[in-house]
Amino acid sequence: MDANDGMKATQPLGAVGPAWSRALLRVVADLRLAIVLLLVIAVASIAGTVIEQGQSIEFYQANYPEDPALFGFLSWKVLLILGLDAVYRTWWYLGLLVLFGSSLAACTFTRQWPALKAARNWSYYRLPRQFEKLALSARLDLPETSSEPIASAMPWLKTRGYRVFADGAALYARKGIAGRIGPIIVHAGMLIVLAGAIVGALTGFIAQELVPSGQTFQVQNIIDGGPLAAGNVPRDWSVKVNRFWIEYLPDGNIDQFYSDLSVIDQGGEERDRQTIYVNKPLRYRGVTMYQTDWGIAAVRVRINNSPKIQLPMGKLDLPGAGGRIWGTWVPTKPDMSEGVSLLTRDLQGAVLIYDAKGRPIATTRVGRSTPITLGDRTLTLAVDELIGSTGLQIKADPSIPIVYLGFGLLMVGVVMSYFSHSQIWLLQEGRSLYVGGRTNRAQVAFEREMLEAIAQLRPVADRPAPSASASAGQS
Repeated sequence: MDANDGMKATQPLGAVGPAWSRALLRVVADLRLAIVLLLVIAVASIAGTVIEQGQSIEFYQANYPEDPALFGFLSWKVLLILGLDAVYRTWWYLGLLVLFGSSLAACTFTRQWPALKAARNWSYYRLPRQFEKLALSARLDLPETSSEPIASAMPWLKTRGYRVFADGAALYARKGIAGRIGPIIVHAGMLIVLAGAIVGALTGFIAQELVPSGQTFQVQNIIDGGPLAAGNVPRDWSVKVNRFWIEYLPDGNIDQFYSDLSVIDQGGEERDRQTIYVNKPLRYRGVTMYQTDWGIAAVRVRINNSPKIQLPMGKLDLPGAGGRIWGTWVPTKPDMSEGVSLLTRDLQGAVLIYDAKGRPIATTRVGRSTPITLGDRTLTLAVDELIGSTGLQIKADPSIPIVYLGFGLLMVGVVMSYFSHSQIWLLQEGRSLYVGGRTNRAQVAFEREMLEAIAQLRPVADRPAPSASASAGQS
């Protein structure tokens, strides 16, 4: 018999079934395969981080030209063929996750689970030679007048956290069974994280909306999403932008921009209302809305005593402008044969007025009436309001709770894995007391504990010198 004699046998899952299935299971559960898959997944994830994801073809054509190609081969065509523009949703990346998860599951059920079952099963050592191959063992000679050594050892072992089983002249004690459960928890956590990544890739989406103040919108402009993302796009509620505004610093730079948003159900009832800003999003029923951008949607003006006219403003691409500029054209005659251009940089209220030939003719502000001269006519132009628009990035990722659960289990499993699974056997045979033990980690600390156990037993054994047979390096 060896050190495992007396333990209940557990048959690995890989030992049943047809030969081909056992061979396949051994390959899938191979640690080397898992390491290779993990490295490939890491490289693919790095590529998905470095290469901009979900951009337009024009973007990749401009940044990854064919001549010269990046690294001599990575052009925009190669990038699109390999799916490097959406790495985390490609079939090959999801396949790697599934294969890696299969390897983890196979390792769990063929190695970790049988090891846990073996650790939970126990029996007594009935033969002295079973102690010879243990990591640490000793034999103590008992005098005829000694008390019961098994009974005297039990209280000390219990105070050290051991669970003790005794049967006459034999004793078995163990502690740290959590150390055997920890690796299984780690594997379970990793499998849950992988499942969450797959769920997020298939069902998550990212949208962008630029919405003027006062308007209500539903999520429509999806810029990136999985094949099953349509089921997560909200259709039974919408969002109203009650107000968008910007706070400026004394030097004129933007300090922060805000959006007052209301969630409206199909019956027109307000279900939630929040003011969001950068790093403070709105979250509602699994959808998160971030404040990411802003713009100027429209301007309200009056010409002389006319009613208010609302005109859309567009973002202009002017070389050398030194920043973003919005502009619009305001007709000054009913037949729209004559007009002026309005330009502005922000919502602070300063507006430049240009004539048809592009010459500046006046500067005005919101809430002010300004006289302007066009040929032989003098008009009064009043800018009543600049209407801002909020730029929102909208995300939905049903995998987030799954991934958080997986990471939580990973942390718990890692902590549990540091617990040492220690076992101690005692056997009284005639006037001899055999003591032995082993552990799966912290060998030095366990040896100290064994020496303490022997010291506790010496008073009943007339203090003979123990004969220790230690196998260095055996755990």
